[in-house]
Amino acid sequence: MKTIGMIGGMSWESSKIYYQHVNEMVRERLGGSHSAKSIMTSVDFAEIEKPSFANDWDSIGKLMSVEAKKLENAGSDIILLCTNTIHLVSNFITEAVNIPFLHIASATGEAIKEKGLSKIGLLGTQFTMERDFYTKILQDDHGIEVVVPGLDDRKTLQSIIYDQLVKGVFTEDSKNKCLDMVHKLKLEGAEGIILGCTELPILVQENEIDVPTFDTAKIHVAKAVEFALS
Repeated sequence: MKTIGMIGGMSWESSKIYYQHVNEMVRERLGGSHSAKSIMTSVDFAEIEKPSFANDWDSIGKLMSVEAKKLENAGSDIILLCTNTIHLVSNFITEAVNIPFLHIASATGEAIKEKGLSKIGLLGTQFTMERDFYTKILQDDHGIEVVVPGLDDRKTLQSIIYDQLVKGVFTEDSKNKCLDMVHKLKLEGAEGIILGCTELPILVQENEIDVPTFDTAKIHVAKAVEFALS
């Protein structure tokens, strides 16, 4: 079994789910008392959040490259970045290490194509919904059309994520607002919904949405486990 390296802490609310998923999936595949060989380095999210709002992505990228090198030096065979948004600086990671880096949007795109869908709604931070680092992979590499909420809804979702979800606050009001966004995306032709913030599946359950949903953390981990056990 290969060792899965994970950069966590963005936020730790979802990082703990990464750790849970990776161990559950290995146990499901191998049975018995098997668990994953993994290494996690976890950052202080406040040190990531501040420069992101200042649009200082190079500083974040440099921090990510340091964490990636730690994982490589510790014996990881593959690296996962346990967040969607910070994949905006994934090039800093790929340039810093000599082991594979598994991009969350690539893994998600493959999962969507396996379902035979061609038009998808994306929920996440404003950075994820508005920058092209995520949607470009879905569109160019997988031929998937991406629709996102309107500006007011994008601002609302940004506030929900940063003021509540990353701090472990999950309310019915926020869930209902997200479900309303899902409804609007369906009216625009979305055949499924990407829960493109790793905390969103904690807030909104799969059975509360009547089209296919894509839990990016779970998809990401599944691809890593496939690699680790190959």
